[in-house]
Amino acid sequence: MAAINSAMDMNAQTNGKKYGFDDQSPAVMDSSSDNEVGEIRPTAMTDYEKQKIAEGQAKFHQLGWKRLTIVLIVTAVALGSLSLPGAFATLGMVAGVILTVGIGLCALYSSYVIGQVKLKYPHISHYADAGRMMFGKVGYEVVGAMFVLQLIFTTGSHVLTGAIMFDNLSDNGACTIAFTVVSAIILFLVALPPSFSEMAILGYIDFASIIAAILITIIATGIRASDAPGGLAEVNWSAWPKPDLTLAEAFIAITNIVFAYSFALCQFSFMDEMHTPRDFSKAVIALGVFEIALYTLVGALVYRFVGADVRSPALLSAGPTVSKVAFGIAIPVIFISGSINTVVVARYLHERMFKNSVIRYINTPMGWATWVGLDAIITIIAWVIASAIPFFSDLLAICSALFISGFTFYFPSIMWFMFVKEGSWFSLKNMALSSANLVNLIVGLVVLGVGTYASVWDIDHRYDLGIVPDPFSCAPLG
Repeated sequence: MAAINSAMDMNAQTNGKKYGFDDQSPAVMDSSSDNEVGEIRPTAMTDYEKQKIAEGQAKFHQLGWKRLTIVLIVTAVALGSLSLPGAFATLGMVAGVILTVGIGLCALYSSYVIGQVKLKYPHISHYADAGRMMFGKVGYEVVGAMFVLQLIFTTGSHVLTGAIMFDNLSDNGACTIAFTVVSAIILFLVALPPSFSEMAILGYIDFASIIAAILITIIATGIRASDAPGGLAEVNWSAWPKPDLTLAEAFIAITNIVFAYSFALCQFSFMDEMHTPRDFSKAVIALGVFEIALYTLVGALVYRFVGADVRSPALLSAGPTVSKVAFGIAIPVIFISGSINTVVVARYLHERMFKNSVIRYINTPMGWATWVGLDAIITIIAWVIASAIPFFSDLLAICSALFISGFTFYFPSIMWFMFVKEGSWFSLKNMALSSANLVNLIVGLVVLGVGTYASVWDIDHRYDLGIVPDPFSCAPLG
C-alpha cells in the first residue's frame, strides 16, 4: 500500500507540473476575477485530488494506434460518404476519380504533418492550441471558435441524417421535428463517455455498420441496374462533367469530397490521448489508404449503377425496401459518428473551463455534472441550428469551405513552414516537402474562396427556385 501511495504521489506531482501546479507548497482554490474558472493556484493538493489526477491521467492516455485508426475512421467515414456518387454525377467519372484520389492524398499528407507537430509540441491538446502557436492569443480564439462551430454544425448534420433515417423507416410516420428530437436525444446519450478510447469501442460497431450499409447499397444498385430494361448499358452515366456545369455547381460537388476528408480537425484531440503518440503514422496511413479506396469505389460504382439521377445519400437510390434495410444497418453510423463530434468539442470546452482543476478529468461528481451539462447544451444548440435554418445543408457547406479548408489544408502547411521545416525551404532536402505543402496551401485557399462563393450561390439559387424548406418543418427531409 505504501508503494502504491508513493507511486500515486509521484504521478500526481508529474501531472501537477504538466498542468501548472505543484504540491510542494500549500494552496487553495483561487476565485479571483482574473483566474480561469476552476483553476488551481500553486498550492497543496489533497490526497483525494492526487488520486483523481492519477486516475484521470491513466484514463485519458489509453489510446493506441489501432483505436486511433478506428476513431479517425468513425469521425471521417459516415453516411456523408454516400453523397460522393452525387458529386461524381456532377463532375463526371474521370474528374470524380481524379479529385477523390488527389484530395485524399493531400489530406493524408496534411494529417502526417499534424502528427509531426504534435510530436514536436506535446502540449498541443486541441487545434486551438496550434492556432495560438501560429498566431498568438488571437489565433487561439479564432481557431478555437472555428473548431467549435464546425463540430457543432457537423453534429447538427447527424441530427438531420437521423431524422431522414426515421422518416424512411417509418414511411414519414411522424412530424420530422419529432424525429430530430429523438435523434438529438440519442446523440446526447451516446456522447456521454468522455474518453476517446471508450468511444473507440463503439467505433468498431460503427465501422462494421458503415461497411455493411455501403456494401448493401453497391450490391442493390448494381442488381437494380442489371435487372432494368437494357441492363447496365442503359444507365445514364458519363465520363465527363454534366452539360452546362457552372463553377458554383462544380465546387459544391468538390466541397462534398473535401468534407469527406475532414478527419484532421480532430487529430490533435485524439493524439493527446495516445499512450504512444509516435505510432500515429500507422493510423494515418491505414486511414488514408482505406478512405481513398472506399470513397473512390463508392463514388464510381454507385454512380455507374444509378447514373445521373443518383440521390444523396446514395442508399436512397437502392429502392424502398433495400434503403430501409441499409438505413437500419446504418443506425450506429449516424449516432456514433455524430456523437464523437460532440465529445471532441465538449472535451475542448471542458478542459478550457476547468484548466488545472481536478474537475477536468471527469471522474468526480462535479466533473460528471459539468460534463453531462455541457454535452446537453452542445446537443441542444446543434438541434436548434439544424432545425431552425432552412438552408442548413448549404450552411454546413459554407462552414466546410470556411473551416475545413484550413483545418485540413492550409493550416498544416503553415505549421510545416513555421514549426517542422529545418533549414531553408528551397534547399535540396526540403524541396519536395516544400512543394507538397505549397500545393496544400493553394488547395486550401482555393476551397476557402471558391467553395464559399459556391455555397452562397446555391443558397440564393434555392431561394429563386422556391425550394427552401420552412424552419422547424414537419415535411420529410429525404
